[in-house]
Amino acid sequence: MTLSSEADEGDNVFPSDSLTEETTAVKHLNSSIETPTSLSLMSLPTLPFEIVVEILSRLPVKFLLQLQCVCKSWKSLISDPKFAKKHLRHASQSLILTLNNPDFVLIANPIASVFTQVTTITTIQLEYPVKKQNHSAFIVGSCHGILCFAFSKDVGLAFLWNPSIRKFTILPSLEWGYLTSYFFSFGYDDFSDTYKVVAVCYEPIFIDGVFSHCENLVKVHTLGTTSWTRIQDFPHNTLIREESGKFASGAINWLTYMHTRSSWVILSLDLEKEFYRDLPQPDYGGVNVVSFNLEVLRECLCIFSHTETYTDVWLMKEYGNKDSWTKLFRLPFTRIIIDSLHVSALYVSHDDQVLFGVQREDLIVYNSRDGTFKDPIIQNIEKWMDLEVYHESLISPCF
Repeated sequence: MTLSSEADEGDNVFPSDSLTEETTAVKHLNSSIETPTSLSLMSLPTLPFEIVVEILSRLPVKFLLQLQCVCKSWKSLISDPKFAKKHLRHASQSLILTLNNPDFVLIANPIASVFTQVTTITTIQLEYPVKKQNHSAFIVGSCHGILCFAFSKDVGLAFLWNPSIRKFTILPSLEWGYLTSYFFSFGYDDFSDTYKVVAVCYEPIFIDGVFSHCENLVKVHTLGTTSWTRIQDFPHNTLIREESGKFASGAINWLTYMHTRSSWVILSLDLEKEFYRDLPQPDYGGVNVVSFNLEVLRECLCIFSHTETYTDVWLMKEYGNKDSWTKLFRLPFTRIIIDSLHVSALYVSHDDQVLFGVQREDLIVYNSRDGTFKDPIIQNIEKWMDLEVYHESLISPCF
């Protein structure tokens, strides 16, 4: 059974037509405001409801949660899923940091401050909504302000949380076998307007006490349902890179090693049709690529191809089109590429500065125009496990 937080639910379920409701409540609110005597003969202007909606949709989530108390009309509007989607189009972005302990740290500043601010960046601290003894939670991914967390890979348990509105949902537990490893991914199916969590489960098979091979099964949980649905398994003898499973263009994308081909392949799962396909890789120009990273930058699939002396960063501008692979820049061999398997690209600014997470212990900003590095300083943070860029939103993980 799917469990959801109910502490903040209360009256937060409203009819879906609130975006078109009449402006009576707003007019009444304006007309009831007392004015100075000198202005008593002047009538206060009344904004059309459509303008009120536009103004509110550009406000931070923190203020909107407070404004729900203004009147029933605003409460109904702000709580409506249609308004939440409208607000998402104007949403700012924040950077998530999770510590080694069960605490949770959220940077309050817009992410632009990581690139421009010379002084330290302030933080606010939240606690994980879900804790499991002897197991740490880590971020699987984010979509539309909802963060997907999972526990260690031998625990088939994940949960969704929107820290902006403090609401969460615990997904049904997955239990396949004693030695099963679970790899979760999270994305959005635009066609059905649903959020989906994908779990790849690997079970080692032993024959006469000797390891033979791994069996896999793939299950999908659609937010709003109460169970997992099994879909087609991965191709036989295919292993995924643990940190892959990136959402882009309506699909989950894994970097996989196929033993039948003796090569690395980008395997894509279309979340609408729930079928797999291979994605073409860039033309690396005949260089000796020793390892890869799969990332998402500017909402496009991205590959970091590592050689022994540098790293090329490739962006697939048109999803699925091999000819659209474009090399963004080349990273020189520096301290940022000490261990390429633990370098993650988080964000690219409008002026081509790139935010990296390194070794899960450091943040680095690289200016691809002049080749310089800098370290943003985060107050009260010495070390963390996970980093994620997400949108502040009103989208609820509770259905």
